[in-house]
Amino acid sequence: MFMIPDGVVTWAEIDLDAIAHNVQVIKAHVGADTEIIAAVKANAYGHGLLPVARTALDAGAGWLAVHRIQAGVALREAGITAPILLLGHTTRSGVDLVLANDLTPTVVDRETAQALSARADRPIRIHVKIDTGMSRYGLALEKTMGFMYYLSSLPNLIVEGIFSHFATADAADLAHARGQWRRFTKMIEALENEGFYVPMPHVCNSAGLVNLPEAHLAAVRPGLLIYGMAPTPASAPHFPLRRALTLKSTVIHVRRLSPGSAISYGRTYITQGPMVAALVSLGYGDGYPRLISNRGAVLIHGQRAPIRGRICMDQFVVDVTHIPGVHVGDEVVAIGRQGEGELTPEEVAGWAETINYEITTGLLPQVVRLYRQNGYYLAPREGLEQWACYLRAV
Repeated sequence: MFMIPDGVVTWAEIDLDAIAHNVQVIKAHVGADTEIIAAVKANAYGHGLLPVARTALDAGAGWLAVHRIQAGVALREAGITAPILLLGHTTRSGVDLVLANDLTPTVVDRETAQALSARADRPIRIHVKIDTGMSRYGLALEKTMGFMYYLSSLPNLIVEGIFSHFATADAADLAHARGQWRRFTKMIEALENEGFYVPMPHVCNSAGLVNLPEAHLAAVRPGLLIYGMAPTPASAPHFPLRRALTLKSTVIHVRRLSPGSAISYGRTYITQGPMVAALVSLGYGDGYPRLISNRGAVLIHGQRAPIRGRICMDQFVVDVTHIPGVHVGDEVVAIGRQGEGELTPEEVAGWAETINYEITTGLLPQVVRLYRQNGYYLAPREGLEQWACYLRAV
């Protein structure tokens, strides 16, 4: 029987078999000719950078994508040799790190291109991002042709990829996304007419992958789908996903409250009658949103226990009057399944007035990650970025 490491009262269980399954069904959906660039930025959407990266690659992803240089360096230091696309900006001070760790930078300005070219001692592959309607990071569409001519004049730079990003591919109305797609394909055609053939165009995020199959191109960049979630109901895939993350905690105190008892800071909840209150060791210091106060619930013994009063940094109170036999040490599920009950990231996000992305990426380092794969739990010895593990049979 698997035992939680000593002293741990709040943890996230990550099902690596679910990650592998999701990558495999995405690959089957897009086909053998389309590369999977697995988005593992933001600590793999809160699931853990190194375990998820290794699992995604083993399951059929050919590339990884991160936003910041430090994540790419961590992957290289862990021994990962697959191509790593750096989606974010490369600072002048980061150029040598990019080159030394064989990261594939995204280039949108002449200064970065010149610095990479001047300091490279060998040909390096780069990707160019163009803005087709996101108005965020990317080269203005009308400047793309001139920029490509400039890049061609610099030594050591090979434009391997060109990409853009959908702003509304997760919406029921795909008019804007289709407009972005048309602008992107017209630019690719214009570049080819000028003799610029870029072998790896890519534009699809998770939502685009589902809703715009014509835009799969040479590669797709799934993020949320890898973790078993859809960006919106309008972008839910027809292929089956498996949720990878379960957030768990522990009952650390049980007491009976009299009518008229005020619970937690600000006295925002007053008991109307006798109440059995359980204290849960989870709070906004773990990344569980304070906005859920007096709105949400957790699962105890497979039943919903509503949150009463304000969520604190490390704990909150739930009403277990209707749940018999709750004791100190009982398991609490804040996201995931327990018995017949389930709390999805989407429902939790609704209570917090946000999106499912923010719920998982917001889980902080003090929440221990425990990984399950092939019938075993793999427990990291220390920290989120360690892949040194030991196996414990279920």
